[in-house]
Amino acid sequence: MRIVNLVENTEGRPGRGIAHGLCFYVETPKHRLLMDTGPSDLLTRNAAALGVDLAGVDTCVVSHGHYDHADGVPAFAALNPSAKIYLRRGAEGQFYSTADGEPHYIGMNPQIQKSEQIIWLNGDFRIDDELSLFGNIPGRRSWPEGNRMLFRLTDGRYIQDQFEHEQCLVIEAEGLRVLLSGCAHSGILNILDRFAALYGGAPDAVISGFHMKKRGDYTEAECQTIDDTARELLTWPSLFYTCHCTSLPAYARMKAIMGDRLQYIHCGEEINRFNL
Repeated sequence: MRIVNLVENTEGRPGRGIAHGLCFYVETPKHRLLMDTGPSDLLTRNAAALGVDLAGVDTCVVSHGHYDHADGVPAFAALNPSAKIYLRRGAEGQFYSTADGEPHYIGMNPQIQKSEQIIWLNGDFRIDDELSLFGNIPGRRSWPEGNRMLFRLTDGRYIQDQFEHEQCLVIEAEGLRVLLSGCAHSGILNILDRFAALYGGAPDAVISGFHMKKRGDYTEAECQTIDDTARELLTWPSLFYTCHCTSLPAYARMKAIMGDRLQYIHCGEEINRFNL
């Protein structure tokens, strides 16, 4: 299995473009796939520089309906008009953030939902024996504080987003189970609980942002939540790789607790074996 970070906020390999967003390219024995597409056509430029052939991708999963994960779809589809693109129903909603005070739009480009390549899902879905998707994530343990600034515009009202449009990808290949999530808006601990309920046990590896990024300093309570999350992740026998919305300060706090069980994957970097 080969996993390459095509788009992320921080530079890994010099000369690769960076952006607020996320896109992973994954090779398995049966598939070439994308998990998210970043915010623009940057994935195509970085893929070319890294020797990744996007025309060979057969499957694309978009984790949720925010622009920084979905708006690379048009550029990808222009290069690859045959790949199946999986989104969860609800991802076409009008999403807003109040992080800057007044609400500003953070949903995906409305033109994306018109693509004939999209397969809209209403629930959990198994693509084949290697790939499956799940959502319906209950619970509020470790629910990211930043979610409180994220809303869906419905009937002229801003309603707290509950992230029913979020989905996670599970890859079962080469004797491993790998869980990929975009931002873990539903809370990484709740996502792990849902995985255990569906698949039994724990994933071998987890690749996900933890949505702990914020502007300004963390409060004492927020630092405690970050630390408590790291300690609870250590109770799972999994390797954790994070990126994007975790933020480097939050990663540093978690790394101090988790040690080698947690790594940060920067733009252009790749995982080609898991040190289990």
